[in-house]
Parts: sequence; structure tokens; C-alpha cells
Amino acid sequence: MQKVLISSLVIFLLSFQTINAQQPQKPNSVEIYNQIQKLNFLGSVLYIAAHPDDENTRLISYLSNETKARTGYLSLTRGDGGQNLIGPQLRELLGVIRTQELIEARKIDGGEQFFTRANDFGFSKNPSETLDIWDKEKVLSDIIFTIRKFQPDVIINRFDHRSSGNTHGHHSASAMLSVESFAKANDPTLFPEQLKLVEPWQTKLQFFNPSWWFYGSKEKFAAADKSNFVTMETGVYYPSLGKSNQEIAALSRSCHQSQGFGTTAVRYKETEYLEQINGDVLKDKTSIFEGIDTSWNRVKGGKPIGELMTKIISEFDFKNPPASIPDLVKAYSMMQVLDENHWKQIKSEEIKNTIAACAGLYLEARANIQEITPESRLLINVEAINRSPMTMQLTSLTVLPNQKVIPQNLALKNNVLQNIPLDLQLPSTIEYTQPYWLKDKGTEGIYAVADQKNIGIPDIIREVKVVFNVQINGVEIPFERTVIYKYNDKVKGEVYNYLDIVPEVTTSILDKVSLFKTTKKKYIAVKIKAGKDAVKGDLQLELPKSWIVLPKSIPFNLDRKGMEQTVYFEVTPPKLQEEAVAKSIAIIDGKRYDKEQIIIDFSHITKQQVLQSAEAKFIRLDLKTEERKIAYIMGAGDDVPNSLRQMGYKVTLLDPEEISPEKLESFDVVMTGIRAFNTVEALVNKLNILYDFVKSGKTMIVQYNTPDLVFSITPFSMNISQDRVTDENAEVRFLAPNHPVLNSPNTITAKDFQGWKQEQGLYYPDSFDKDFTPILSSNDKGESPKKGALLIAPYGKGHYIYTGLSFFRELPEGVSGAYKLLANMISLQTPVTIPSEKGKL
Repeated sequence: MQKVLISSLVIFLLSFQTINAQQPQKPNSVEIYNQIQKLNFLGSVLYIAAHPDDENTRLISYLSNETKARTGYLSLTRGDGGQNLIGPQLRELLGVIRTQELIEARKIDGGEQFFTRANDFGFSKNPSETLDIWDKEKVLSDIIFTIRKFQPDVIINRFDHRSSGNTHGHHSASAMLSVESFAKANDPTLFPEQLKLVEPWQTKLQFFNPSWWFYGSKEKFAAADKSNFVTMETGVYYPSLGKSNQEIAALSRSCHQSQGFGTTAVRYKETEYLEQINGDVLKDKTSIFEGIDTSWNRVKGGKPIGELMTKIISEFDFKNPPASIPDLVKAYSMMQVLDENHWKQIKSEEIKNTIAACAGLYLEARANIQEITPESRLLINVEAINRSPMTMQLTSLTVLPNQKVIPQNLALKNNVLQNIPLDLQLPSTIEYTQPYWLKDKGTEGIYAVADQKNIGIPDIIREVKVVFNVQINGVEIPFERTVIYKYNDKVKGEVYNYLDIVPEVTTSILDKVSLFKTTKKKYIAVKIKAGKDAVKGDLQLELPKSWIVLPKSIPFNLDRKGMEQTVYFEVTPPKLQEEAVAKSIAIIDGKRYDKEQIIIDFSHITKQQVLQSAEAKFIRLDLKTEERKIAYIMGAGDDVPNSLRQMGYKVTLLDPEEISPEKLESFDVVMTGIRAFNTVEALVNKLNILYDFVKSGKTMIVQYNTPDLVFSITPFSMNISQDRVTDENAEVRFLAPNHPVLNSPNTITAKDFQGWKQEQGLYYPDSFDKDFTPILSSNDKGESPKKGALLIAPYGKGHYIYTGLSFFRELPEGVSGAYKLLANMISLQTPVTIPSEKGKL
């Protein structure tokens, strides 16, 4: 078994490294020196928490850049259940964005990023619920697998395993599972299937990383007894970089743009505290590596390497990094003759990067196109340039996944470019480019990943690569590069993307929810996109037999790659109310293509391709609406306006700066998007105009905002709290059953709250003026009733409505009851007095 383990580890550990950004890294002398110092430190720390943004970037940066430890962050989820401040993407697509934001953060603070298969299903109030939904054994298995791969000397938990029920259930669960894994990772009888790839591992020490918010306030934390805590002074300044550790950490944390976590750095002394929870009790309360050999002596035969690395560090010439190359190459050779072990693989990869950096060795494999289909011919231009006086020779190129070796024997002379064209035939078995964790359908709480070795890998797995085999000082060293595509943008300059493998054809039903309020037929638009030239076939729209689709199929013929064509199917719904999933299928030579291509492209992250089933939800619903013109003011980003249009309303997206009495005069309803008052500063200056709009007899609907507002957003008093109902199936009670919002034009019953997704609502007000009528009451198990989900107040001749109900999730998911209730809210007319329970709570 040992032989199999060793051979698997070589490939496995290479794939475990974070993929570089599209833009190639070009380290300067200071950064190179930092890399060399890290080569001589064989200690590692794994930081564990639940979500993107949970990590302490100050501590990760300090451990990586000051201590020189190999530092990883294991985020149990990819942040799929949160809100999105930069776009309408939610759930899995938001998880893709936040995955990339974490990867970008680690590039700044020097850490490495890992994940489990746990799906962030939304806010959870206790760890028991979390572990039931996640499938505790699978997530525990993933944590143990990561520990066995990463082999940390030290584990640090962001959250307290003893705080069950006092914080987000995911938070507590992450700490509880981490503590449980501390001993179990070294038990070979647990998850033995992993041992084909990894070995049991016993971490030496485990800590909890407290902060003031665990104590309730900074004052309480300052007064707390910290005598048993390990202290680390993380507020260090790096003169060679011109940055403090906190400035690096702030840049890292500011990568979390989808969560609005742009951070201003502090530039002074700062202390981090660690409470030991496992391992031998430390005597030195300033070092987490006490009793741990972090030198090359921990590796059999490694002492001479450590001595050589010490020499390289002491003799490093910042003006002449290439002078270190001979000794670095010698150290690399010494590593290769060591017995197979964890640190051999890690440090071999690190030192190769350092050698290339010292030499200014630029190696690039550039495709002539950005997208290509399996079995296609791919032209690659290979660029190799040695920008140092060192004698080098490019002996050969190995093209992956074909494993084709192409001899070269080209001298890489100082600053002389070598361009080499390659002609590659892609295999039919090559995988489409997509997040591997989204390839197969998972559950509410866990993603499906079939291949054990892929678990934990942060990024998309890309197969098309070129290995440059370069001989330096008589030693052949392989440098692997993922194939990229780049072009020149007149504004941005040189732009890099990765090569994506795409299907021959993708399709997309343009409206993800189609509402049929009557039996009247609709024309459904489906877009077809060619992944290669000369794509010819037939398109079908598949629905249950109760739905009539004409024609049965539509032929398409797309001459050029990237060409798009939109076709229309005539769909007649059934007479009775029904929900159905529609699927668009392209058929080419008998082969079915059922994927939709989704491109996520933001400037702060790597461009991503996601392939999902080409589906949409069709709803036959006796939904009654009244003619209304709606002005919608976007907040943090949602897809509610499209849902409103599906309901038959005329919707105008209104720029807050343009709000004026004259601009609002033609509208019947103003609706603000989620967190609009949190994210759109201009709105606060327009409140009086909006209130006057309501007074005149119109309706204003405000969707949820978070409590961190420093001004009132209603004409009355109201306090937004952290209250929420996370159980989407929690019983909903009607507090004002006679109110028009529950009766006209649609009758709302308890059945309309069935089938809601992820949560009922969030950030409910917990106290409000007597002018508000609370409409609904519900609560999670074991909690008191929450009455702030839907509040309606007459104001002048109109209505002011505040709602924490998660319409932004329910409408794009096609939840019928959400459409009915929102239609009633929009239809409210002259206020009437309704006997109901009301007043301050």
C-alpha cells in the first residue's frame, strides 16, 4: 500500500495547490526573499471556520508572512446561502463568486484555501440543525481528509465549540467538528477509504481564536482574564514592503466584495489571542510551535538541506536574485533524493517557483481561442524566456491531458524569447470546464463529489496544461503551466482568461419562471449558442403531457462558433393549477445536450463558466393582479424586477439620484430592493419625497434592511432587529385575517407558505409604532412568535409596507404563494381600519 500511496501523492499534492490567477505572478526581490525564508520553515497551521469572511486575515497573514508557516484556511462552506451585494447571483452561483473571492484573498495574505462539501443552506440557529442538514459524517470526513492532506502542526478554530446555540449554527458546528477531528484524524479505522491518498495524522496543538465579539463588547473583552491565552503581536510593520500586517490583511478581507467587506487597515500594535483547547499545555505563551521541530531536521536526511537554505538566506543579494539559483537548484536536487514524504512534495513545488522567480523565467502556454469543444484541434503558442545569465535549456514539453512529450533541446539564452507553436487534438473524454462540486446534483446540505481526491480542492480543475522541462545547472526541473487565453483590451490592456472546454451547443430558457395566470398560451423564448462552427440539430422543449408545446421541435443551423439564435415555442398551460419544470434539449446526431452556459465575470475575480441544466419553472396559477406601474429601486442586487414583469406589471428601474415628485408622479408603487437603505446612500436624502408619494395615495414597499441603519426609513418608529425565521416550513399565523392584503385580489391561506425556499424571512422589526398593523406571525422551534414579517401602515391616503419576507429568494424560485401575497401588497388601495392585534411589542 505504501508504494501506491506515494505515487498517488505526487499528483494529488500538485492538484491540491491553489491555481494561480490568470495574471502571472512576477515577484520582486523582497517577495523572492520571503519565499526563500519560507523554504526553511517546515511548520503548518490550519485555520477552520464555516464561511467565506469568517477567517481572521490578520492572523493568517501574520502566520504566513511573519512566522513563515504554511497556513491554510478551511472554510466548511462556499458561502452559497448569503446575500449578494454586487449582482443577482444567489445560491450555487453566489458560492462560485465567494469561492473566487477567497482564492483572491489568499493570494494577498499568503495562505492557501480549502473547502468541504458542505452547502451553505442559509442561516441556522443551532448546530444540531446544521449537522442534520449537512450530513455530519460527510463533513467530518472532509475535515479529516483535509487534515490528513495538509498535515497541520496546529489547528486554530475561529469559533468556540462550547457556544452551541449562541451564534450561527454553522459557526458552532465548524468548531465542534474541528475539535472532534483533532483525535479522529489519526485513527486509521475511521474513513479508511481515504488512506489510498493520505495517511493518518495527529495535529499537535489546537486553539480557539477569541475576539471581543465573543464577549459582547470590547470593554468586556478588555476586562477578561487572558492569562492563559497565547498572545501574538500581529501588528507588525514590514519596512521592505512598506506595509503593516494589518494593511495586508485589510487588502485580503476587501476581496469579499459580494459581502461588502471592504476594510480600512489599522497601522499600530495589535494583539491576537489564542485559547488552547487540545494538545500538551504550552509553557511559552507567545509561541504556538513550542515543542514542534519546524526545521529541516524533522525530515529524514533533511539537515543538509536546512544548512544550505540557511546559507542561501544569509547570502541573498537583493540586487542580484539570480546569484541564488545554483544553490537553489542544488537544494532542489537534494530534495528529490529524500524518501517520499509530505514536506518533500510541498517544498519541491515551492522551490521550483522560487527558482523561476529568481531567474525571471517566464513560461506561458497560450491558446488561440478562449472556448473549445472536446475532440477539437487546439493551437497553443508556448513562450519561454530566461531573464537571467544562468545557462538553461528547454529539453522538452509535456502536453496534458494527452501526456504527449515533445522534445525541444532549445537553449534559453538571457532575455531571448523562444516561441513554439503546438497543435493539440483534445480527447473526447475531456471534462467540460465547470466547478467540479456542481457537476452532479447534491442535497440541500451537501455537494456531490464523486472522486475522493478532489474533495477540498478550492477551484475549478483544469486539464489542459503544458509542462516545461527545463535543465538548469545539469538538473532537469518540470514547471507546469495551465493553458490560458489572453487578449488586449483598449482600456484594461492585457487581459488573461483560462481556456474553457464547452459543449458543442448550450441552450437557455430566457425566463427562469413563466407565470400563466390563465389558460392563454404564451410564447417561450429559448436561446441556442454554438460551441463550435457548423452546429446543426433540433431543439425541443420538454414539459409534462398536461402542457401543450408547439412545435414539437425546431431545427437550428449555426454556422459559426459563438453564434446565437433565439427561437420561440408556443406553450399552452393546463386548465388546473400546476407547477412544472421545463427543459430545453438540443439534439445533434442523436446526442442530447441539456446544459446552459452561465458566465460569471467580475473584475476582482477569475472569469468563471458554470454549466447548469437548461431548465425553467412554469407555473399555472390563478393569480389576480391589478394594473399598476412600479418604480423599483435596486439595493444589494436581486431579480425581483423580472419576477414583477412576469406577473404582468410595468416595471421601471429608478436611479435614486433621479427621484423627484415629478418623476414619481406616473407610478402607483415604489418598491425598494433588499438592503437598499444599507447600500444606496442617496436614498436617505429622498425619504421625504417618498413619504409624500405615499401621502398622495400611493404605496411604498420596503424589503428587508439590516439593523445597522443610523436613520429611520419609515414615517413612524420601528426597530429592525436580528430576528428571523430560518425554518421555511414554520407555521404561519394570520394576525389580521380580515386585512385586504390577505384577501384581495387573491385569497391567502396557510397553504401559500408551503414550498418556500431556505428561509421565511430575515431582519424582522421587533418593535414598531401602533400605526403599523402586523399581518403575520411565525417562529422557529422553541422561540417566541415573531410578528415583524409584514407590517402595513396607512400614511396619508396611501400605504407604507415593510417586509422581511424573503421575496428575493422565493420569486426567482417560482414559489406560488409569494407571487400571490406580493400581488395583494401591490394592489392595496385606500387605507381602511382593520381590527387586529397591533401596537408596540
